[in-house]
Order: sequence, then C-alpha cells, then structure tokens
Amino acid sequence: MKTGYARAVDRVRADRKRIVRDFEQVVNMSARELAAWLETDESNRVGWRDSANEESVGHRSGRRIVEILRTKTDRLTDWDIMHMRTVVGFVRRHVAQRPRKNAATSRWAHSLKNWGHDPIR
Repeated sequence: MKTGYARAVDRVRADRKRIVRDFEQVVNMSARELAAWLETDESNRVGWRDSANEESVGHRSGRRIVEILRTKTDRLTDWDIMHMRTVVGFVRRHVAQRPRKNAATSRWAHSLKNWGHDPIR
C-alpha cells in the first residue's frame, strides 16, 4: 500500500500537463513582476504566519513561484508540480471570495498577488 506522499506523486505525474496548464492560467504575473511585488511592504503585511516563521505562507510561496516561473517546463520536479497544484487551488478558492469594495487595494488582492495572481488584470 502506498503512503499519502506516494499517492500524491502518482497523481501529480498523471496530471502534470493539466497542472502546468492550470498554473499558467492562474499565475498572471511574470517572475520579474512577482519578485518586485514580494519586496513591497504591502506584500509582507498580509498572509497567515505559522508559529515557526516570520514570513507568511503566501510570501514564501511567492518566492517559490518565482523560481518555478524561471524554470523550463521540462525541468520542473515533482515537488514543483505539487506546489503548482497548491497554487492553482489557492488562487481559485480566493478569487471566489472577492470583496465588494476596494478590491484593488485590499488585503485580499495583496494576498493573491503573493501567490502570483493579480486579480485586477
């Protein structure tokens, strides 16, 4: 019987093309744009922080997304693809929670940008 990790890797390998396509659809910022965004105060002020880190989960994810965007598709690892799947899920869930007012300057928009998605585009 396979462990949860082994099953996840099997799913990622089977769905690799779909995950890459979905990632390319939801991540609408370039590596350069995202890297510049991650340097801003707004980027560092939003997101959930686990007790072990000062950096938010989304900010850490953003740094990883920059690395993925700078990697040729055929050089992506299973770990990269698994993270890409996580990004797709996060962005899709949070886009559905759009605030009614001030969306462009909201914590919601800033958080999504940390994950490589500019909701105002």
